[in-house]
Amino acid sequence: MSRLIAPLAKYASLMLAVIVVLLPLSVILFASLKTSEEYATTGPLDPPANWFNWANFATAIDEADMVAGLVNTTVVLAISLVITILVGTMAAYAVDRFAFRGRSLVMGMFLLATLIPSVTSQVATFQIITGLGLYNTKAALVLLFAGTDIIAIYIFLQFISSIPVSLDEAAKLDGANAWTIYWRIILPNLKPAIATVVIIKGIAIYNEFYLPFLYLKSEPMISTALFDFKGPYGAQWELIAAATLVVIIPTVIAFVFLQRWIYKGLVAGAVK
Repeated sequence: MSRLIAPLAKYASLMLAVIVVLLPLSVILFASLKTSEEYATTGPLDPPANWFNWANFATAIDEADMVAGLVNTTVVLAISLVITILVGTMAAYAVDRFAFRGRSLVMGMFLLATLIPSVTSQVATFQIITGLGLYNTKAALVLLFAGTDIIAIYIFLQFISSIPVSLDEAAKLDGANAWTIYWRIILPNLKPAIATVVIIKGIAIYNEFYLPFLYLKSEPMISTALFDFKGPYGAQWELIAAATLVVIIPTVIAFVFLQRWIYKGLVAGAVK
């Protein structure tokens, strides 16, 4: 009897998970294909009368300037990821490979930083950004997103510790300095970790709403585009649903094609 119950429970839990994930997406899809009148007179789970009503998507992309938002998001995302990878790998390389006074203190400060809620430092952060003259510029977002990512550093540390020190020693015998060892040996062996950090941090930056909404008022970002359909007298929910699907699609595509890197990188880092 137990042999029968276990598989049934497993598949029942999987089906429940599928329903929990797909139900909200179905509601958004149905809403995006309805007219404003149809949306006001039907329930959220009622399918649209016309499955080929793409007018909401065209209106959402045009009125919210989502193309410009996608371009701005791509620029900020690419620059932030490059800086994060360079700073994170260099920091992890220095902490793992070099013995220096205060090394344990640095690691302790990294751990302490993860315990401080970011919202508690927003006033000071806003004052710094304003003082630097970066408010309402993409440079402010790049600086905030590319700040030292503690999670990324720990992922890189796990992989660097698995790279044999003998490779460094052999390179030193050939006359290589610390920079050459980092660039020729350490960085190429961090590809799984870099892929993991790019995916995790990339999705986080892409979905971030608070920082673009606060620090970049004059230019659209993909995450703030939905706010254009929310006014003081109500919201155009059918347009918001269409814009939401447009925002979700790139994330879903990236996850479907790159999910094996997420699991591979995280599991490999945990084992190592």
